[in-house]
Amino acid sequence: MEVKKKPVFDFIKRLFDLIVSLIFMLLFWWFYLIIAILVAADDGEGHPFFVQERVGKNGKPFKLFKFRTMCMNAESQKEKLMEKNEADGPVFKIKDDPRITKIGKFLRATNIDELPQMMNIFLGHMSFVGPRPPLPKEVAQYSDSDRIRLMVKPGLTCYWQASRNRNDISFEQWMELDRKYIRERSLWVDLKLMFKTVGVILRHRDGR
Repeated sequence: MEVKKKPVFDFIKRLFDLIVSLIFMLLFWWFYLIIAILVAADDGEGHPFFVQERVGKNGKPFKLFKFRTMCMNAESQKEKLMEKNEADGPVFKIKDDPRITKIGKFLRATNIDELPQMMNIFLGHMSFVGPRPPLPKEVAQYSDSDRIRLMVKPGLTCYWQASRNRNDISFEQWMELDRKYIRERSLWVDLKLMFKTVGVILRHRDGR
């Protein structure tokens, strides 16, 4: 698959990312503080923020920021839970993951745990829209067609993230959705996906 260069789109997209992420952080710094306090109060054994290495555009690694939603020894417990993995491909997912904290369940359900990635967007590691940034060990298992998703900047949301039934989507279907975005990416597609993501979050909050 050939990835078509779109310099004008990339420039406008970066300008939008830079301005909106900065405004958001300046306006809602108090909300970040409240969430950090709630995470620390729920499980005070560790830092309220979770930092993890992910793979960005052209395979360049970067540090991704999130609010911590799991217990501090979550990674050490992962091997014991591998047999319960409900995802196919190189991805690890459990619907009722026992490592998730009480406040973590709420943060994940509302996608609030992803808000610290505004800093990643501001720094240029990510964009508002693009394939979700994978772990290095996931990339190590990618096929050649899967690696296409590394040719654009990763994003906060994408076709998969904006899907109401994303947990039921297979790994190959997920990759095809990312390839679809790379083929069709435009300002209109980005805006459509951002609004769709907000709609999915609101419906989930209302139990629909």
